Amino acid sequence: MKKLFYFLSLVVCIAPGLVNAQERLRLATTTSTDNSGLLAELHPAFAAKFNVKVDVIAVGTGKALRLGENGDVDVVMVHAPAAEISFVDNGYGVERLSVMHNDFVILGPQDDPAGLGTAATLNEALQRLHNSGSHFVSRGDDSGTHKKEMSLWYAAGENPSGSWYLAVGQGMGAVIQIANDKQAYTLSDRGTYLAQKDKIDLIPVFQGDPELFNPYHVIIVNPAKHPHVKTGLARKYVGFIRGETGQKIIREFKKGGEILFKPDVIRR
Repeated sequence: MKKLFYFLSLVVCIAPGLVNAQERLRLATTTSTDNSGLLAELHPAFAAKFNVKVDVIAVGTGKALRLGENGDVDVVMVHAPAAEISFVDNGYGVERLSVMHNDFVILGPQDDPAGLGTAATLNEALQRLHNSGSHFVSRGDDSGTHKKEMSLWYAAGENPSGSWYLAVGQGMGAVIQIANDKQAYTLSDRGTYLAQKDKIDLIPVFQGDPELFNPYHVIIVNPAKHPHVKTGLARKYVGFIRGETGQKIIREFKKGGEILFKPDVIRR
């Protein structure tokens, strides 16, 4: 009888915790989003409202989409429009929706030995960089930033290769640090640059071109492909980051007084 009483006491004590157990949502997103620190602001507010913990897998866009294709995550948030559209068109994702945007910048040494700062166009800037022999550090990881970089080289009529071009297969934060150590150039999203700004000597040497626009979209993994995905939780997440509270957090998120991302849904 004592053992039975002890067992029943344990059940009574544990049951409330089980009833209120926190659910978990799996998000694949980019290292640039994670490195910026934005998710550390968004997710506690989401968890407080819905009692859902977000497990973040921060990788390049290509890897994030492959995780979605395999059904290893419930939702993805990435920044490579062509790859995103292909992901949805091939039936792996549903409800591709805009969340926020910033832009890309070319970072380089303050003395700008390749002269990118005086280039009239983005194509001219990349051609100068290609012909200068100055080192350039590429992510080389099939991320959204890497995809963008390669499209920009192609548009400029250049095929980067040789000892000056360093493809390191690292996330954005690591790439900025490598470029800073080597006093080299690199392409970065503005958010990660601003998050790292106080730790580096590199500065934006070319920016502002319309081709450097950098939009972020969220996509729910298709439950028709992977019935086990938590579509209901994913929709709550999408609704939150695109809703008034989430968009306000995005709009007000700053580093060093500078805005890292601009919301795309609610801008007031």
